[in-house]
Amino acid sequence: MRYGFALLALFSTSALAQQAPQNPPVDAAAAARAAANALPDTPGTGAYPAIKEVDPTLADHVVYRPANLQALGGRKLGVLVWGNGGCVDDGASARFHLAEIASHGYLVIAPGKILSGPGASAKPQTRPAVPKKLAVVTTAQDVRAGIDWALAENGRKGSAYHGRIDPKMVAVAGHSCGGLQALQLAGDPRVGTVIVHNSGIFTDGTNPIAGMSVDKSLLKTLHTPVLYVLGGPSDIAYPNGTDDVRKIEHVPVMLANLNVGHGGTFAEPNGGAVAQVLVRWLDWQLRGDATAAKTFKGADCGLCTDTQWTVEKKRID
Repeated sequence: MRYGFALLALFSTSALAQQAPQNPPVDAAAAARAAANALPDTPGTGAYPAIKEVDPTLADHVVYRPANLQALGGRKLGVLVWGNGGCVDDGASARFHLAEIASHGYLVIAPGKILSGPGASAKPQTRPAVPKKLAVVTTAQDVRAGIDWALAENGRKGSAYHGRIDPKMVAVAGHSCGGLQALQLAGDPRVGTVIVHNSGIFTDGTNPIAGMSVDKSLLKTLHTPVLYVLGGPSDIAYPNGTDDVRKIEHVPVMLANLNVGHGGTFAEPNGGAVAQVLVRWLDWQLRGDATAAKTFKGADCGLCTDTQWTVEKKRID
């Protein structure tokens, strides 16, 4: 299996994936990227319209947050740190998805610069069409830096986030190569839940990504509930992700499949259906929201009865 055209064109992750891709014609890919970059940022559909920015105290990351922090009142921000698809250094590569999450009362942090869409400071790094060896640009430590920064800002007098973050509401998530980064951080005791999008750990001994050390033993470091969101059998990560879920026995795990391929719904307005599922998972896992829990719990759960999704779960009910 190979990446679909849309993923390569819109997210420029051709050199970093679960295996080497087949590239579309250059002109078509460039046109699709240009069209995607021309789309305006979206504020999300939650109660707190979100913005995307680079905070001067964390210049090598992109932050998504409610535009009006005062509007939160006494509601605390949860924190989601994000691993970019392809482990690229474009913190805007999933901007619709991440802004949607932020609009529901979360501080979302992705490593890198704004390299696509409005406010792009530079062209995304050019990569060879068929790389000899895949390699990361950002690392799990870059993702972890988002947690360090957010919790430090929560305690720093004079920070816009002073006292506004609940340190017990921290999640890590990522797409494709970024999903592997999320799993690398799964053992961090500050993490309350893990979400893995279109990803999974390679069979031991077959990891093709230089600069990333992952094997199936990493699954043993999970200490929280984990959600895998895959794009169905056409998703290049489907074999790896489903194998992970089969092997996870010690923590609650849910596998949700939407048959959209490896690119998910990240390019859709407000992140599409996948973003809505992620918001509900965060609200359940981090905030204890009983209504959100109904999306996942019970034989008649929201995803269980939605014909667009197929689900597997262990220790969830």
